[in-house]
Amino acid sequence: MPSKLDTPPPSLRIIFAGTPDFAAEALQALIGSEHEVIAAYTQPDRPAGRGRKLSPGPVKRLALDNGIRVYQPESLKTDTEQQTLRALNADVMVVAAYGLLLPKAVLEIPRYGCLNIHASLLPRWRGAAPIQRAILTGDQETGITIMQMDVGLDTGDMLRRSHIAIGRNDTGGSLHDKLAVLGAADLLAVLKQLQQQQLQPEPQDDTQACYAHKLDKAEARIDWTQNAVDIERLIRAFNPWPMAFTLLDDKPLRIYKAEVIALQGEAGQILCADKKGLVIACGQQALRLLQLQPAGSKPMDAAAFMNGHTDRLVVGEKLS
Repeated sequence: MPSKLDTPPPSLRIIFAGTPDFAAEALQALIGSEHEVIAAYTQPDRPAGRGRKLSPGPVKRLALDNGIRVYQPESLKTDTEQQTLRALNADVMVVAAYGLLLPKAVLEIPRYGCLNIHASLLPRWRGAAPIQRAILTGDQETGITIMQMDVGLDTGDMLRRSHIAIGRNDTGGSLHDKLAVLGAADLLAVLKQLQQQQLQPEPQDDTQACYAHKLDKAEARIDWTQNAVDIERLIRAFNPWPMAFTLLDDKPLRIYKAEVIALQGEAGQILCADKKGLVIACGQQALRLLQLQPAGSKPMDAAAFMNGHTDRLVVGEKLS
């Protein structure tokens, strides 16, 4: 951070490091600001789509569209990559959902270090999937933390925290979009504070920390013995990825939306099957499935789904 004898310039030279849409929102904000984005670091192109062709991520596409140099190293641990980064002569490096660890040597290269945009109210939900874990656990709020990066995993001093309520109908996707916008705005606010030498770093309380494990597709398979409230949270948290599912005729039936209702039966049992929805008993209470996607089909509402499956859904039978 700048000292009294080290006045930051009116326009900061910024290296941006990120890969997905969440990061692209922040990069777009920087592009529209008074600051100069001198380079973008992003993950190497990955296979995507049915053809498995290499596809650039959102940050790379945005950077190229705006004439920003793009670097895609597999690692930042080598002397060669660190020398390349050092030669850019950056004031600060901004990191958002980059996907690579930054060694201590890299953290020390920019004049004012590295700032990270993290999608939780640290120290709660350090790690890879803070948005989904907050919904899964039933948190009432989450937010954005801008922090000064150190060698730990999301352990650096907090520079700004902004709260946002988790709505009753929020999904992993909708909350992601809200936090991406908030993170971009908070980043610009922190950069302004840095220039004005008004930052007040706050250490994290490690005793309050919890870890947001990376999402696993295996978690998305519904266990009907669980409480209906917990399953409904899982459905929202894993929308749009990896999508909660159950099995129908030994094929995955993805569930986009459901509601808890006060009925009881044997876990997994079909309690009702009509145009209002497919009602499935859970360990406690039941769920009415409102939007579904059978294998080989597009997502559809309950009425459309039931029109094509009335002969295969018998009240009293059990889903896998």
